[in-house]
Amino acid sequence: MRTGERYILAHDLGTSGNKATLYDEAGNLRCSAVCGYETRYPRDRFVEQDPEDWWRAVCKSTRDLMEKAGIGPEAVLGVSFSGMMMGCLPVDGAGKALRPMILWADTRADRQEREMIARAGMARGYRITGHRLSASYSAAKLLWVRDNEPEVYEKTGKMLNAKDYIVFRLTGEFATDYSDASGTNLLDIEKKVWSDEMLRALDIPARLLPPLHRSSDVIGGVTEEAARATGLLAGTPVVLGGGDGSCACVGAGVVRPGRAYNVLGSSSWISLAAEKPLFDEEMRTFTWVHLDEKLYTPCGTMQAAGYSYSWFRDALGGEEKRPAAEQGVSAYDLLNRLAEGSAPGARGVLYLPYLLGERSPRWDHDARGAFLGLGVGTTKGDLVRAVLEGVGYNLKIIRDILRRSEPMDSLTVIGGGAKGRTWLQILADIWEQELTLPRYREEATSMGAAICAGVGLRLYPDYSVAESLNPGEETVRPNPQNAPAYERAFARFDEAYEALRSVFARMAEDRA
Repeated sequence: MRTGERYILAHDLGTSGNKATLYDEAGNLRCSAVCGYETRYPRDRFVEQDPEDWWRAVCKSTRDLMEKAGIGPEAVLGVSFSGMMMGCLPVDGAGKALRPMILWADTRADRQEREMIARAGMARGYRITGHRLSASYSAAKLLWVRDNEPEVYEKTGKMLNAKDYIVFRLTGEFATDYSDASGTNLLDIEKKVWSDEMLRALDIPARLLPPLHRSSDVIGGVTEEAARATGLLAGTPVVLGGGDGSCACVGAGVVRPGRAYNVLGSSSWISLAAEKPLFDEEMRTFTWVHLDEKLYTPCGTMQAAGYSYSWFRDALGGEEKRPAAEQGVSAYDLLNRLAEGSAPGARGVLYLPYLLGERSPRWDHDARGAFLGLGVGTTKGDLVRAVLEGVGYNLKIIRDILRRSEPMDSLTVIGGGAKGRTWLQILADIWEQELTLPRYREEATSMGAAICAGVGLRLYPDYSVAESLNPGEETVRPNPQNAPAYERAFARFDEAYEALRSVFARMAEDRA
């Protein structure tokens, strides 16, 4: 670090931990630090985190980052955030968390989902909010708290998402931005106001929702108390930032129509920039508000992409862990080699990637993961390849829906999965599309938050700077020879889900 340089501090509150990153004023990544936290699964379909763990992670990663970078707090121009979306954290009027956060992956609120549909109507709710009415979103989770933890609900002053809670801890101000609000089932997606119609239909008081802001708004300065906890200077500007999906969009350089991206992480989504929401006739996709509040990001998200691969590694890939450690590589590297020894179509093996139920394109909470087509000659390499391909088939459905409605001139891939060339080649072959890999792949989400801060602090004129700050550096081209095998396997994948749909529903009754 050079003396006199100043930096933007971006925090990315993800599912597995918080990543704090420093960017200089020119948008160059200079240093990062990670602090993990625990996710709890108290029951099937319950997924929770303790918000105090986020605060500890933000404080520790901030201090660790400044120490690692060798800078003092006076070098930090401002702080901004990306955070997990679609959560529900009830806090009291003083901002104290009343229970653990109910995360995006939590689908316990199926009864509340049915109630929402009965009261508001699925088609009407989709047209107002840009999303299906679903247990995946914040409103259903809040209604679950009302119905199952009335003592918590009665004390609730505000419902917050992850980044909004940390912004409150830093500034003492309640706020949310349009992007995070668009994941609640309560925002009028076109008017960009809390929907009176949805609030009345669901009997949710408007006072429980935080004030709406642009992502680039400066919400306040770091308080004296927060300064002592984080090591930042009191008064350091805090820019609100956005939901992780919208931050990833900007970080991937998707800031004008025709540009699209795929995040290949624990969950995975394909999204693009558009001038208006996309209302799919079958309601298979949905729409967020972009960090640039003049744009939208039509999107389809699947629940268990990287989750599927990490599950396989932990459940069935144990024997790769020791040699991987001895060779100084990841167990995924050895599993990828096994997958490469299989063939396109995984020699007839299919994997349905529904470990957590599914959002796009199925919208089926009861769906579960499955291998089909196993035989005595099936190898571990076939199973690994089937997992990677199964995620690719599910994402292909999403991609095809979006591409029919909006131009998709390019597709940029970011996230942890973008490190593995094996998986990227499989995706390019299944989608029959050239993929672009930008300079910053795992840091694209935090870069989006940093660009948001730069716009809010008037370092950058607008979000278009993202295209030059994170340019494409590599491409993965599809192999046309693999297209016929994948076309056949993709058709079987779709047939397999439809054939098992009623079985999944009956199995869910046994889990109840």
